[in-house]
This record gives sequence, C-alpha cells and structure tokens, in this order.
Amino acid sequence: MFTGIITDIGRIEKVEPAGDTKFVIASQYDSASIAIGASICCSGVCLTVVDKAPGWFSVTASAETLACSNLSDWRVDTSINLERALKVGDELGGHIVSGHVDGVVEIAGIQQDGDSLRFRFTLPDQLAPYIAPKGSVCLNGVSLTVNEVDESGFGINIIPHTQEMTTFGRAEAGDRVNLEIDVLARYVARLAQKEKL
Repeated sequence: MFTGIITDIGRIEKVEPAGDTKFVIASQYDSASIAIGASICCSGVCLTVVDKAPGWFSVTASAETLACSNLSDWRVDTSINLERALKVGDELGGHIVSGHVDGVVEIAGIQQDGDSLRFRFTLPDQLAPYIAPKGSVCLNGVSLTVNEVDESGFGINIIPHTQEMTTFGRAEAGDRVNLEIDVLARYVARLAQKEKL
C-alpha cells in the first residue's frame, strides 16, 4: 500500500526487453534500506525490486503491466514518480493507493490558473462512474483531488509544490498518465450496481 505522496523523482537508466522488461531506475533512495523483493510505486505502478546498488534499483514489468499502463512509453531518461511502501505508523498524507492501475488517460490540456496549473484529462467511459468532484484519484502515483468532471473528461489543479516534487512540473499535453481510482469509489460503485440488479 502507498499514499500517493511522492518521495523521489527517479530516472530510467536502462530498458532491457526480454520475456519481461527490466527497468533500471536511478534514485536518491538509500539502496541499503531497500530489500530485494520490496514494493516501490513507480509512477503509480507497484513494482518489485529485483536488483539494486548505490544510486539505483531495478524492477521488471510483465507484458500485461506494459499493456495496462504507460510503462511501454518509458525510455532512457524518462522521469518517474517514486514512493516506497507505506509502513505501519507512517503519516497518511494522501489517500490509500494500491499501485494497481485501472487505466491510462491522456493530458488533454494544461492552463495557468493563478500560481497553479489546471490539468484537463480525458476519461474513458468505463472509468467515468468512479470519478467525482472533490474525490481522490491517483495519477502517475500522485494523490490528487478532482475539481470537476463532465462528459469529456475531468480537471485537476496542481499547485507549485506538487509541480516541483513530481513529474507534473514537466508534463505536456498528449502525455499518457496512469490512473488508479479511489478504492472507496470502487466499492461504492459496486454496491450501487448490486442494488440495481
């Protein structure tokens, strides 16, 4: 489990396609404190550490993970949001995040809104029932609050601090973004479906 509060911006150092794809990720994390087999949320995807050394760790992604996320877009020098797994007693500053991506959305536009940036995202029909104004979403591993939702998509304001501490400060229209819906929204929608039956 994670919280959607990013603690490092990593950089892809190597991409090694094979049966699964191996990614070597440069990071500021203390590699001595990372166990082989540990889970790290990499731009919203929970991945398992398979190797490490000072300044980097590596993970592998299956074909299914590549197909269901934006990891297939990762190249050498791609910047990614990183968060280590939540420990009992840690502050829950965002919301509960599993690292299981529900879909990929696209940045439809970015506009200045005061000191913040207003991001507009596309919204696939199958995920629309789970996105609500003032609700939480996880985008590329970042816990964010939805401003508005309509038939064409949804909007989110990203404050300067979040721009600086995550990859959203360098994002562009057209970028593909991993979306994880709020676990509470998932269960509320499921209960609503059962009541209709």
